[in-house]
Amino acid sequence: MEMAKEDRKDENALAAAAIEGDAQALEALMEGIRDRVFNLSLRMLGTVQDAEDAAQDILVRVMTNLASFRGDSEFGTWVYRIAVNYLLNYKKSMFAHQPLDFEFYGNDIKFAVLDETDAVIEEESREELAEELKMSCTNVMLQCLDPESRCIFILGTMFKIDSRTAGQILDMTPENYRQKLSRIRKRVAAFLAEYCGLGGGMCSCRRRTAYAVKQYRINPKKLEYVRMHPLDKDVLSACKEEMEKLDELSLVFEELPAYQTPETIRDRMEMVLKSVQMKKIQEF
Repeated sequence: MEMAKEDRKDENALAAAAIEGDAQALEALMEGIRDRVFNLSLRMLGTVQDAEDAAQDILVRVMTNLASFRGDSEFGTWVYRIAVNYLLNYKKSMFAHQPLDFEFYGNDIKFAVLDETDAVIEEESREELAEELKMSCTNVMLQCLDPESRCIFILGTMFKIDSRTAGQILDMTPENYRQKLSRIRKRVAAFLAEYCGLGGGMCSCRRRTAYAVKQYRINPKKLEYVRMHPLDKDVLSACKEEMEKLDELSLVFEELPAYQTPETIRDRMEMVLKSVQMKKIQEF
């Protein structure tokens, strides 16, 4: 999800104009980063609700700290630093209170009793539920990594950010970042190969839907992922093309769409942009 060089220059120019008090530049700047912030939050936190809350907080932090951006780095890198620092220390998410690891997740897949609950699902809705489960499960799978490892994996494998920029974001050398990313990719690949049906493993989203409903992993009356709007196809294709191959198992993560920011965040950001408090901030 890294931007072209011309787009990065445009962002820096918009940031400079916004700092000078240009309201239209500020609005365009926030519109340009909100999808990246939301998708990073979604991958880091694992649930749509947590991602919405975190993305809103991050965008407000970007706006209120905009005057501190000096142009020493790309604006996008500066935003990622704010977002990553916030997300690495985010304690309000569901998985911060109920941490996961690969052993627990693997055992849940291996020992789940599927047949006893199979009748819960109507056949005509099974495909839609399976798609919801696939998107949910793949995001939740990332929660098996510790926050730093998760962030490294997301930036390198899903956002395809180069090691120099990622090192700046995470305060580590490019060499250290690459070494850690390589180790994390091997761990994830090993888990996918054994357990995930998309990578040849034992699990099947379609067979597991009834169990997931019974365990409250997905709610048939409130499907989150299949109801969200994916980004424009051209944007999505560009993101997919930039994704780093995960051995032969890249399909698992390449199929994850990048989403448009939910309307709830857009509405809240519009309120903040037009608020009296925001005008006072811009006057400083």
